[in-house]
Amino acid sequence: MQRVAAELLTSLQHSDGLLLHVVAMKVSWRWIHFKIIPFLFTTYLKLSKFVRTEQVDAILFSSMVTGLLTIPLRKILEDHNVRSSVIVHGLDVTNPFRPYQSLVKKVFQNADAILPVSRATGDACVDRGIDPRKIHVVHNGIDTARFRPPESREKRRSVLIETFRAETHVVNVDALSTEAFILCSVGRHVRRKGFAWFVSEVMPLLPEHVHYWLAGNGPEYNRILAAITKRRLEHRVHLLGMLSDSELVALYQGADLFIMPNIPVPNDMEGFGIVMLEAGLNGTPSVAANIEGIPEVIRNGENGILVRAKDAPAFAGAISRYIGDPEYLARASTSALAYTKNTFGWETIVDRYVEACSP
Repeated sequence: MQRVAAELLTSLQHSDGLLLHVVAMKVSWRWIHFKIIPFLFTTYLKLSKFVRTEQVDAILFSSMVTGLLTIPLRKILEDHNVRSSVIVHGLDVTNPFRPYQSLVKKVFQNADAILPVSRATGDACVDRGIDPRKIHVVHNGIDTARFRPPESREKRRSVLIETFRAETHVVNVDALSTEAFILCSVGRHVRRKGFAWFVSEVMPLLPEHVHYWLAGNGPEYNRILAAITKRRLEHRVHLLGMLSDSELVALYQGADLFIMPNIPVPNDMEGFGIVMLEAGLNGTPSVAANIEGIPEVIRNGENGILVRAKDAPAFAGAISRYIGDPEYLARASTSALAYTKNTFGWETIVDRYVEACSP
């Protein structure tokens, strides 16, 4: 969400005819919970001044948290005919904490427009009582210049091996066979991501030369580790932990497929799935669960394959389709890159935000 907000801001700054007043907090995730309250207070004062001095026609809040300011600002916004819009991402709508949910409903009542990043997120908003006429679905975008262009599969695999040869990593890359087929996932280790399920139920169905590299960390780490041990997959499944930007690029480009094995979890939804855009922009197609906001990222045959959630044989079958046909994989890589750039580049997405926020 932080990266998306920053990239959206940059794109808006390059849009013709817009005069922007920017109020942003640049802080690491470690400190954000300590600084958010002072930030909201100072932002309220700044926005009040902008509105009273008629410096703005519309305000765009980048998340439901900053969107809370629509509540104290409502009267002044109405008096000066200033339109307020709030971007919502998924979990920032469905978080089940009861006091927070009451605030969510108040934001829905006070904002002029709600901009969910997917239709699934929009449906979650409707379930919480928002007027459907306020909803304008605008998908997340991605900076198409963020990653270097992918090279040949051989070169990409070479870079992956060299990058992860360092002693700090748990993968013995020198033991990889030349036939190794690498699956990867990137994300916080939480239950809805389905990582433990995938290790336990899908990996045993795949050939021995198929490996699974998982980047990230989180509360499900021990469950994933237990699944690896139970299935005796220590030689094929590797938990990489948090990665640097260069390591992340090497993983995206060096892997053969990106895996998004989400499972349904009450009150915890996948609003969109930026990591699938990142993978696609590196020429890596996805095999993903057909659930929540994910189908709005993946178009079958363009940047990956959608599979019914928690259907282990279907996941294994979709992955095997790529394993058994190197030419099909090469075409899928080219298609994933082109589709991601053309569909989700900020050059395409930013105009939708401008239209949705305009008075």
